[in-house]
Amino acid sequence: MRRILLTYILLFIVGQLATQAQVDPNNPYGTRKDEFGNIVDRNGNPIDPAMLPQNPDSSNVEIQGLAPTLYMWRISENLGNVTRLPADTAHINFQNTNLTEGMTGHYNYLANLGAPRQSRIFFDRNNPEPTIFLEPYSFFFFRPDQFNFTNSNVPYTNLTYYKAGNKVNGEERFKAYFSVNVNKQLAFGFNIDYLYGRGYYNNSSTSYFNAAPFISYMGDRYEGTLMYNYNYLKANQNGGITDDNYIKDPDAAADGGRNYESTTMPTVMSLATSRTTDSYVFLAQKYKLGFHRDLPQAENDTMPAKTEFVPVTSFIHTMNVEWSKYKFTSEDQLKDYYQHTYIKPGDLNIDDSTAYIGVKNTLGISLLEGFNKYAKAGLTAYISHKLSKYELMDKDSVSKDKYTENEVFVGGELAKRQGKVLHYHATGEVGLLGKAIGQFNVKGDLDLNFRLWKDTVSLIARAYVSNTLPSFYMRHYHSKHFYWDNDHMDKEFRTRIEGELNIENWQTNLKAGVENIKNYTYFNRNAVPEQYGGNLQILSATLSQNFRAGIFHLDNEVTWQKSSNSSVLPLPDFSLYHNLYIDAKLAKKVLTVQLGADVRYFTKYHAPAYMPATGQFYLQPENDQVEIGGYPIVNVYANLHLKRTRIYVMMYHVNDGMISRPNSFYAPHYPINPRLLKIGVSWNFYD
Repeated sequence: MRRILLTYILLFIVGQLATQAQVDPNNPYGTRKDEFGNIVDRNGNPIDPAMLPQNPDSSNVEIQGLAPTLYMWRISENLGNVTRLPADTAHINFQNTNLTEGMTGHYNYLANLGAPRQSRIFFDRNNPEPTIFLEPYSFFFFRPDQFNFTNSNVPYTNLTYYKAGNKVNGEERFKAYFSVNVNKQLAFGFNIDYLYGRGYYNNSSTSYFNAAPFISYMGDRYEGTLMYNYNYLKANQNGGITDDNYIKDPDAAADGGRNYESTTMPTVMSLATSRTTDSYVFLAQKYKLGFHRDLPQAENDTMPAKTEFVPVTSFIHTMNVEWSKYKFTSEDQLKDYYQHTYIKPGDLNIDDSTAYIGVKNTLGISLLEGFNKYAKAGLTAYISHKLSKYELMDKDSVSKDKYTENEVFVGGELAKRQGKVLHYHATGEVGLLGKAIGQFNVKGDLDLNFRLWKDTVSLIARAYVSNTLPSFYMRHYHSKHFYWDNDHMDKEFRTRIEGELNIENWQTNLKAGVENIKNYTYFNRNAVPEQYGGNLQILSATLSQNFRAGIFHLDNEVTWQKSSNSSVLPLPDFSLYHNLYIDAKLAKKVLTVQLGADVRYFTKYHAPAYMPATGQFYLQPENDQVEIGGYPIVNVYANLHLKRTRIYVMMYHVNDGMISRPNSFYAPHYPINPRLLKIGVSWNFYD
């Protein structure tokens, strides 16, 4: 199957190149349309259609379709603010878009595609929304503000397919995105994502499905976005390999001279599965009041003056209705694996479950930026209410323990988003009723952009202060082997300050920050929540520096971080990413080729272990302390971009077996996948 697919890919490339090389007798000038409908010559240079000679023979005139124009945008979950994004047409590093460890390898994970993961970079970690059981699946699961909506004058479709390995242990992923506009304001579409990773280690397969239909209306007075998102996440759990020497010292682990492959290494579990389902309906809408004003007009223009709508005030409503379930089952007859048993002590089988439903509404009013020369910033006030209901198992294993929480917050936002030099954004909210009492959250950012000689320099500052309760499942959870009710937990008080310097032409980016946390909440060495009552500090700095000499490129990212208490919050001192490649245009500049190799590396540290029964990363037990890290992961790849098509071929972990593998783990007892050929294809369609 792999050979057949590769053959088709090669034939497709050859065919496209041959087509581009031919001289059309009806088009001797070699003109064509690029991806966005602009007329270009054979070399891809834009040309004015009026400069082309007119063909008197009408039979040779091609009727051109509508040139595609589109833009993408994201919407904030709380206030429904729209941020426009450029369409994704990047041809660089497509080969990294389906790596669970992330584009630059920041994540620890359990080897298989889409398996639970946790960022090694502390500043990249997110608060668990809506539950702690979904956060480890951030590679696949997305929140409303992480989704790209599209407006286009022609139907837009993207199809993407990834594949690696074979039918026994390989992985596949198929993604389909479609969007079409009824008119300039009204659009609808859907997103489909299916992932299936069979796994190179026993009982580690993953099977995920996402469906997300959406509709949007972006008018002068009314803006509305509605999306339904459904997720089903099934992951088999193996608890890791039983002996790290299968990787670290194969000769010592050999049983009677037997050589173990990844698929034959014994694992702790073989009959355990976690299933997580989550669905939400997200609605954001605004109604704007304003006036029309005339646009500037040339002196000799006799056409009627054109007008534009200028919004002054908007009324805001956002709503999110979400329901989620988590279930862990196991028929493994394990003894002495768990410290406690709370439900059915005589039965070794596990059937844990919990459910959540939440409804959040936000109402706001905003005085908009830019309606006159004195309105230099926008000002918003809002109030939000969230109702959350939870179902937990009871010790009698028959009834359910039910919890209900209400939260009411009031808040405001001050933002300047227009202009080129200075932008700022600040939000703050404070709790009034229910569990929200005593909680608050204030955050802001500012960026200053200016020219320095022939370069553009950006200075960015970010800060936040928060005092919030740990999430519900850090305070309450009931299952067969893990059972806690931590009503006594204090609020976490966090402060963070971060600065960033970006120099565009130098391709330099430097950011550094410090965070202080009081009452830091974490999973301790027994895999249950605990608070550290003292102050915990984290220092972090990241330098990204890219170099270029002709077609040769070297991209670099180095992150240093330090935790003031590594026994509570272990972090690697350094995480590195380097990418050496050539980037060139071939075949009359219609084909872009990126050929290279990249490497990921982090220093040794006592990384968090993983508990399958709760799906959480926790501090390693005292009797099972191991270090991971100090081992490079090298990938070699070819990445091609031909018109609207992107293709890559990658040999993942190419250094497997070439050097010693004493620490080739991305999580304790979960080895990195062996050497593996990966391919991917992505098509854009505008019709």
